[in-house]
Amino acid sequence: MSLTTRPTPPETDNLQPATRNSPDRRPILLFLSALVILADRLSKNAIVHRIRPGYDIPVIPGVFRLSHVINTGAAFSLLENLPPNGVRIGLIAFSIIAAIIVFTLLWRTGRTITLTSVALALILGGALGNLYDRIRLHHVVDFLAVRIYHYNWPDFNVADSSIVIGACLLLLEIFRPQPTQS
Repeated sequence: MSLTTRPTPPETDNLQPATRNSPDRRPILLFLSALVILADRLSKNAIVHRIRPGYDIPVIPGVFRLSHVINTGAAFSLLENLPPNGVRIGLIAFSIIAAIIVFTLLWRTGRTITLTSVALALILGGALGNLYDRIRLHHVVDFLAVRIYHYNWPDFNVADSSIVIGACLLLLEIFRPQPTQS
């Protein structure tokens, strides 16, 4: 009489059963990126057609205003005092590389909706929104101006906001306590 044992399934089959059986959520995340781009384009177009460059409209006096700033530098007007064409080409190259990396990470992690995948979708949408401006207009339109007490925050836009929110979500994910594996 011989004893036969059944082969045990590989351990990797048990690692992500929910991912394997659940529908792919990447289209939803790419749609989120597209919504960020759309909101960014619509808001910038509205500002360009309603406010002249260098002017602003107070929304909450002394705290928040809509402005029209032409930003040839990086985020928050960094590098705007350097030669504009060199900065523009450098920022376009950096944005393209960053967008490719973020898209690749989103594609790898986006089968399920997680804090990380949502963060990457927001960052991708913001990066592509500003990249469009740099390629098409040779500058980025900033229009949200905030002042808190004596501190004037540099003007920003929807794309910048999405990138910052996405980065904050990634930080939350990094510092969030991870469940222990039993």
